Amino acid sequence: MNLKPWKLTLLAALSVSGSAALAQTSGAQKAIEMERYSEARAALLRQGQSNETSFELGRLYQLRGMPDSAAYYFNRVTLNSKDAFTQVAAGRAALAQGKTAEAEIQFDNAVKSSKGKDQKVYTMIAQAYAESDIKDINKALTYVSAGEKLGKGKDDPALMIARGDLYLKTEQGGGEAMNSYERATLADPNNVQAYVRKGQLNMRARTYNEAKTNFDKAISIDPNYAPAYNALAETYYFAGRYDDALAQFQKYSSLAEKSSDTDAKYASFLYLTKKYPEALVEVDKVLAKDPNNLTMNRLRAYSLYETGKNDEALAAMQKYMQLASAGNKVITEDNVYYGKMLIKGGKTTEGAAIIKKAIDADPKKASELQNELAQAYLAAKDYPNAIATLKTRMAATKGGELTDKVYLGRAYELNGQYAQADSLYGLVLAERPTYVPGYQMRARANANIDKDSKQGLAKPYYEKYIEVAGSSADAAKYKSGLVEANKYLGYYYYQKGDKATSLPYWQQALALDPNDQQAKTAIADITKPKTAAKAPVKRK
Repeated sequence: MNLKPWKLTLLAALSVSGSAALAQTSGAQKAIEMERYSEARAALLRQGQSNETSFELGRLYQLRGMPDSAAYYFNRVTLNSKDAFTQVAAGRAALAQGKTAEAEIQFDNAVKSSKGKDQKVYTMIAQAYAESDIKDINKALTYVSAGEKLGKGKDDPALMIARGDLYLKTEQGGGEAMNSYERATLADPNNVQAYVRKGQLNMRARTYNEAKTNFDKAISIDPNYAPAYNALAETYYFAGRYDDALAQFQKYSSLAEKSSDTDAKYASFLYLTKKYPEALVEVDKVLAKDPNNLTMNRLRAYSLYETGKNDEALAAMQKYMQLASAGNKVITEDNVYYGKMLIKGGKTTEGAAIIKKAIDADPKKASELQNELAQAYLAAKDYPNAIATLKTRMAATKGGELTDKVYLGRAYELNGQYAQADSLYGLVLAERPTYVPGYQMRARANANIDKDSKQGLAKPYYEKYIEVAGSSADAAKYKSGLVEANKYLGYYYYQKGDKATSLPYWQQALALDPNDQQAKTAIADITKPKTAAKAPVKRK
């Protein structure tokens, strides 16, 4: 599946974000792992202030992408030069603020305080790096290696998960990450988190069956582990199984905590699975509580456009663009959608200029964006510009894809250039003879060339359409096309005076659509009794 980059970004926002839990998992730590952040926060605050509580609150905010709050809570841990735990907290506060050199000093102090003999300290430091935004993992891996040596051949699952998470920060680290998660499951066959991580790596490699196996394993160990359902939903999405994807995400939503974050995830997934009206309901829930939520404002504009509410979409898009511009968050696809909305609203020149500007700004996406521009022209019934854009796209891609030929043929047809349309449809069918709609397209183009059907130019194509569509496993979805084909052939033979050959075609059309008035009229005319000639009256 060729996903647009912004959709990948949106999916990434839905992904499991918890990291390796500490060796001793408290209720609050488990809630963090399960992405029940509000529940975890409430539980931690009920415990009253302590070093342990402040540390976990710091982790919670780190995982939620709120580094300033994370640093605040890590700094509330009272620093003790003889206590490695407090020194790790100080190091995490520094990492949250991007102060890597200061963090290393604190982590090295933590190792010294434990005399380098406590594997748990190395695990905590590895987790600190894994859960931070730091991309350079070299220093972190030295702590991992030291921790591994203390295991004396026996792996610590939490350390291995942290090791895998660290390697995921690098472009080529997938192999070492998978190796790490494998080691975690060998050390602890019931480690749900490790199976989820393995599955996510399978997804990256597009080995969806293996991903599903790992997520199913995680769910078999803990049927209430919400992140596994989230990840399984993504697997189905990438595999193009949208209904299954949505069903799994709904399971995730039923187990995840009820919050604006969960509603936002659900709205995003509904949008990605093209359930646009349903997505709008969830988007509006989030915006009622958080009216400036950037992603939800974006999805609201996009979804309104996809449901055909262009005026509302344009107003929503303009509000979103103001918010996004203020934070320098406008992406290429925003300009494409905005351009399409303007074109559909009649502001063709302005809309096209915005999309063309997006193409110039992102040459790598030129081919994809030219297709978007062509579709916008088609939607606005500006066929000459649609034709010109598609021809440019096809020239740049050495003849274009099959869909380009279909769209260009359609644009020619809608512009009254039927011979050119027929030529394109001929190329489509030569490339893919099993493309059923292609025969109907070619038949229509020829029917328009031969307006009175006297030459029967469309006849061979409608006959072929009946043959391939009628024998298709999905024949039911071609019902309207089969009605059209039978009516054309019925009329062709009728106007040639061959009513006997004409009648079965009209009868088949009526069988497919019992309410078709043309078929009823034609059958009645063909089958009506012949009026007997009256004898001449003799004059007296």
